[in-house]
Amino acid sequence: MTTPRNAEAPAPASGGSEQPPTFTSYVRDRGPVLLRTARSLTANPSDAEDLLQTALTKTYLAWDRIEDHRALDGYVRRALLNTRTSQWRKRRVDEYAVEDLPEPDPLPDPDPAEQQAVRDAMWRAVRKLPVRQRAMVVLRYYEDLSEASTAEVLGVSVGTVKSAVSRALAKLRDDAELAEVARPQARPRMLQSRQAIAA
Repeated sequence: MTTPRNAEAPAPASGGSEQPPTFTSYVRDRGPVLLRTARSLTANPSDAEDLLQTALTKTYLAWDRIEDHRALDGYVRRALLNTRTSQWRKRRVDEYAVEDLPEPDPLPDPDPAEQQAVRDAMWRAVRKLPVRQRAMVVLRYYEDLSEASTAEVLGVSVGTVKSAVSRALAKLRDDAELAEVARPQARPRMLQSRQAIAA
C-alpha cells in the first residue's frame, strides 16, 4: 500500500484505512480551493487572504476535535462565513433616528470677478462660432428652447439642430481662451455663469 499524497505520516501496516491528513498537508492540498471561497466573500484579494488565515487558525485550534476529516472543507467554509459575518458586524455603522436632517455645508458664494471673466470668455467663444451654430447655441442654451422648438424657429430639422449644436459645443470645449479662464477649479461655476449671461 502506498502512502496517500495528502498525508505526511506513514500509512499503517495493516487495516487498509488511510491515514488522516495532517493540518499542514490539508492546507497545502486544499488551500487554493479555500482561497477561492474566501475571495467570493470579499472583493479585496488581501482581505480574502486574511480571512482564510483567520479561518485556518480556528481550524488548527479545533483540529484534534474534528473526528470526520472528510468534513474539513465544510468546517473551514463555515469558519470563513462566520468570520466574515463577524467582521461585517464590527464595521457596521450604528444608525440613529433623528428629527432633523443635518444640513450640508453651504457652498461658498462665487467670486463676482471670476463669474464676469467666465461670462466674457464664454460670449467671445460663442461669437467665434459660425452664424448658424451660434444661433442654435443661443436658442438652445440661453433661450432654453427645446431641440424641436429651435428647429422650428430656424426652419431646419431636429437632426440638423442636434449635429450643429454638437459641433458647436466641441468648438467651445476646444477654445483656448475659455479653457484658460474656466480652469478645473472654476468649472463648477460655469453653469452659474451661463445662467447669468441669459439674465
